[in-house]
Amino acid sequence: MCGFTSVYEAATRLPTKSQVSWSSWLRSLLGEQAFRGAGSLVFPASRKLFLRMLLTISTTHSPATDLGYLLHKNPARVQTEELSFGKAYVFYPEAEAERCTVALLLEVDPIALVRGRRGPAGEGGQLEQYVNDRPYASNSFLSVALGRLFSTALSGRSKERQALAELPLPLVANLPVVAARGGADLVRRLFEPLGYHVSTSGSLLNERFPGWGESPYVSVELTGTARLQDLLTHLYVLIPVLDNEKHYWVGDDEIEKLLKRGEGWLSQHPERDLIVSRYLKRQKRLTREAHDRLTADQPEVEDEQAGARDEEEQKVERPLGLHEQRMGTVLSVLRGLAAKRVLDLGCGEGKLLRYLLADQQFESILGMDVSWRSLEIAKEKLKFDQLPERQKARLNLIQGSLMYRDQRLSGFDAAAVVEVIEHLDAPRLSAFERVLFEFAHPEHAVITTPNAEYNSVFESLPAGQFRHRDHRFEWTRPELEQWGRRVAGRYGYEVRFQPVGPEDPERGAPTQMAIFSRQERAA
Repeated sequence: MCGFTSVYEAATRLPTKSQVSWSSWLRSLLGEQAFRGAGSLVFPASRKLFLRMLLTISTTHSPATDLGYLLHKNPARVQTEELSFGKAYVFYPEAEAERCTVALLLEVDPIALVRGRRGPAGEGGQLEQYVNDRPYASNSFLSVALGRLFSTALSGRSKERQALAELPLPLVANLPVVAARGGADLVRRLFEPLGYHVSTSGSLLNERFPGWGESPYVSVELTGTARLQDLLTHLYVLIPVLDNEKHYWVGDDEIEKLLKRGEGWLSQHPERDLIVSRYLKRQKRLTREAHDRLTADQPEVEDEQAGARDEEEQKVERPLGLHEQRMGTVLSVLRGLAAKRVLDLGCGEGKLLRYLLADQQFESILGMDVSWRSLEIAKEKLKFDQLPERQKARLNLIQGSLMYRDQRLSGFDAAAVVEVIEHLDAPRLSAFERVLFEFAHPEHAVITTPNAEYNSVFESLPAGQFRHRDHRFEWTRPELEQWGRRVAGRYGYEVRFQPVGPEDPERGAPTQMAIFSRQERAA
């Protein structure tokens, strides 16, 4: 039972270090059962029924109070906004230089929701409006409130701290209780591919009747390094998807909202189909249109870029025959690792796949690329349709992104990532590290990338220029070693380095290779 007669009163009685802890205050505000994530409860307050939902976002960025500038909400006061279905409050349980937390508390008034509206047919049906939780669709209410009160932050704008708005920050989002019709597994499938560490807890629907099973409500904590805009966008889209319900009519304008907020991440999310279907309330026409627009022209753009990329790089490296040497070295390393199940991430048109398929040591080969057209070309070049059935069974080609967790990448002996990482900017490189080393977690990973020190040997390459325009960086040998050791230490691997191609006494080889092995395997 809530200990305060109004949310405003509770919000203005925030705890200090000399009083009670933040968790104790939250417990008194939400009530014991809701605090533990057992259910989205309706509490009596001021002689009314209220459904309360809470979202908190914390950061330890220094100074952490800059969060107020990013959200355009002053940490020194409680801010209230009237909504058609109740009230929303924004306040800061803690606002110090070391750590700052903002809370969005939503108070839904279900009586106001149905006041003046026609109820279900028949007098007895009126009770359904008050005791059935479906009309409340609490996740959907929270998403609307988030979009209303944090609209400027959702757009990525900050009048006072624009540069900070564009930087990834350490962020933690907490939903003490949220509907997840699909359980903790669905929460992980939706948020982990976006780079978040997900913690969930739930409980039985009723501890006195364990046979009733698990409650559809869970407590969720998301931890990650991201732009605040990205976190808010992911929450805005995925919170109602978790519930698989909305409190308002879904029409054509919902497609526009979904495409706007899903720009840059939704089209390549492993659960894209599920997200689109649930967000649009499973309306087939809307879902079909959204899918068509998400995929329209995307492969052609990627194919153009990929083709130009390969042509530029090979033009520079062709005199050395470096491509063949690189493939041969990667193949030799994979053989030496005794790998039988192998990933080729960023497989393109299948150049490494051809070598792997010709060697019977490799019993299961999975090639993944973001470009559907490149995969089609790979099939043509490998003459996949003409292969014997036993050969076909060894090879699987899938479309996917290195930015998102993908369960299809689990359980492999080794992953080859050949001339790929240099095409990733810093935030995407961080996401790739988690996808490969934390989530896919192969026993070994073989990564090649250009050696920037060798570039001056290429007569056709102007001084200071990358080997082609799509590269985001080109590392020197010490830079690759620094990155490799950091990643290996973080994810429990050991790493060694190997040159690829003819070595110059001062500049090293044109390609450098990092070979990662899981520590328990290496031991």
